Amino acid sequence: MENDAIEILDSHRIMAVSTLRQDGWPQTTIVGYANEGLTLYFLIFRSSQKLANIRNDRRVSFAIGGDASDLRHATAVYAAAHAVEITDAKERAHGWEVLVSRHPNLEDFNLPDRSRAAMIKAECKHMSVVDYRKGLGT
Repeated sequence: MENDAIEILDSHRIMAVSTLRQDGWPQTTIVGYANEGLTLYFLIFRSSQKLANIRNDRRVSFAIGGDASDLRHATAVYAAAHAVEITDAKERAHGWEVLVSRHPNLEDFNLPDRSRAAMIKAECKHMSVVDYRKGLGT
């Protein structure tokens, strides 16, 4: 299942990420991401509700998939993870390199300063993979 999940993660750039608000309600937003295997990187602004939610509760959920023109080609990965802010400068720069490689539109930009944006790292856990190329319902 891991290889199938990585293939799907490698073929997308946008995900829905759900965090938990302090009042217990889930909040889902769309963010750009990049992955190395089952490790996902994404950048969020310090002023965002997402970062406040992650600081309060590191548990997040992801939904990653696409709009297949034929249902028999639909694929998706659903996963839970613990999200952590990367504070080490080298690791933060590495996360930016991974993001730029997946999002070439970022090539003309520098990694935003830590005071403005948080680099988040999350390892996929509790995964489900949908791959209708192998048959409907799988």
